[in-house]
Amino acid sequence: MINGLDPRGQRFAAVLTTVVVALVLITGSGLLALAQAIVFAITAHDPRRGPYPLIFRALVLPRLGPPAEREPAAPVRFAQLVGCAFLSVSAAGYLCGAETLGLVAAAFGLLAAFLNAAFGLCLGCEAYLAFRRLKTGNAEDARNA
Repeated sequence: MINGLDPRGQRFAAVLTTVVVALVLITGSGLLALAQAIVFAITAHDPRRGPYPLIFRALVLPRLGPPAEREPAAPVRFAQLVGCAFLSVSAAGYLCGAETLGLVAAAFGLLAAFLNAAFGLCLGCEAYLAFRRLKTGNAEDARNA
């Protein structure tokens, strides 16, 4: 098994997530928010096994070839867990009639997904690295975690 994740796959997943969460905001669909939360839960467990990484490997990666570099999986798992929390809250809000809660939680999820898709800035990954730096006191150890 290859260590680390292809960062291009993470950006691809962020693009799909951006589209899905934008649709959640447009439609106010709690079920769609719940579906995205489930996708996040799967990829929080294993970032290689979610539906978006599978689509990337099947349709996009063969056209790109191997990545020049890889990134550690731990920050991505943490980011997916954070996304799962936001979209779970969004789903609960929409499904329980608290539309404002659903909208705000989905908007935060959309912001994070868009920043990753458009600029390669993974807020959840950065939060993970910040927590690791606080815990270890060493920025290099945090990056290699």
